[in-house]
Amino acid sequence: MKSTFMELAKNRYSVRKFTGQKIEKEKLDQILEAGRIAPTAANLQPQHVYVLESEAALHKINELSRCIYGAQTVLLFTYDSRSDWKNALEPGIHSGEQDVSIVATHMMLEAWDLGIASCWVNVFPNTKTAEAFGLSKYEKPVLLMPIGYAAPDAHPSTMHTNRKPVEETVRAL
Repeated sequence: MKSTFMELAKNRYSVRKFTGQKIEKEKLDQILEAGRIAPTAANLQPQHVYVLESEAALHKINELSRCIYGAQTVLLFTYDSRSDWKNALEPGIHSGEQDVSIVATHMMLEAWDLGIASCWVNVFPNTKTAEAFGLSKYEKPVLLMPIGYAAPDAHPSTMHTNRKPVEETVRAL
């Protein structure tokens, strides 16, 4: 029986220990498709997702971040600053990071639904990462997502269950 969205959202946690098992191509393709169909501002789709799986790419990303956790696949999410939505009512407000976050969330939840674990990672040097992977000056790295099969002894940290009551985060005006 397939889980409900709320069950999926409650059960998913950031996995910080992966097995060496590769993700099957068909499952990775499904995860990437979940990102492709995610909504973005004005449907401009400024995101790029780089699948880091080669020995060279994994070595590079492990040199840049301590938070890859042994994953054999790491997704690097970026956006093109020339093609994200710009707010005409306020200069400097644009959608690139938000668009990438929506795409990454869709992919993270699809992965979990397929039995693939992930971890949202912001602990990396964005500029050095762009340089290391030869990205254009317009392409802005936003996050890394190690994905793969959770190690048998992987478990949620207290950050997963320690949530504020809804009354502290929701306001009616």
